[in-house]
Amino acid sequence: MVSLPIRPARTTDPREVDRLYDICLRTGDDGGDATARYRDPRLLGEIYLGAYLAFEPELAFVVDDGTGALGYVVGTVDTAAFEERCARDWWPALRARYPIGSFPSDTDDACLVQTLHSPSTAERAVLDLFPAHLHVDLLPAAQGGGNGRRLLEVLFDALRKRGVQGVHLGVSETNTSAIGFYEHLGLERVPTDEGYVLGLKL
Repeated sequence: MVSLPIRPARTTDPREVDRLYDICLRTGDDGGDATARYRDPRLLGEIYLGAYLAFEPELAFVVDDGTGALGYVVGTVDTAAFEERCARDWWPALRARYPIGSFPSDTDDACLVQTLHSPSTAERAVLDLFPAHLHVDLLPAAQGGGNGRRLLEVLFDALRKRGVQGVHLGVSETNTSAIGFYEHLGLERVPTDEGYVLGLKL
């Protein structure tokens, strides 16, 4: 895979936003395609992508092969403030659109609906050291060639320019390839009671 250009995401372009939501879905199963898991193809993106594009578009970047985005990174400078804004300005509309019981209880969609009605929040001990956080997803066509590393470095530089001193991300403990990738970039596991979290001092 060759090195691909990186550019700011076009967060006001509905076609690009749709494409990024699709990437979120197609990488939503520990980096693999989650399309078959969900009845609603937009729900995963509404939870794990949309608010970043809406609230902090200046921290959204994509790799583009000339035909469109093949991967993205999004982030927030201040996780605690971001969570508060989502509680006020993002989750209410989604909860109205997706009430509890929108999908059969044994479906993955139902689990996502439960997540948006009871979203987790980052631990204060994590935020004291790593106040920013990010999400990054690349389609297989963009993997390799250093594209993931360069995409993250663009975000890290943007965070540093805003005075951020640390960034974290959550990853599935079973996604060993992703964990290895992040550790190679210098991220280290952060002790936490919830999930698998990696952090980097900037």
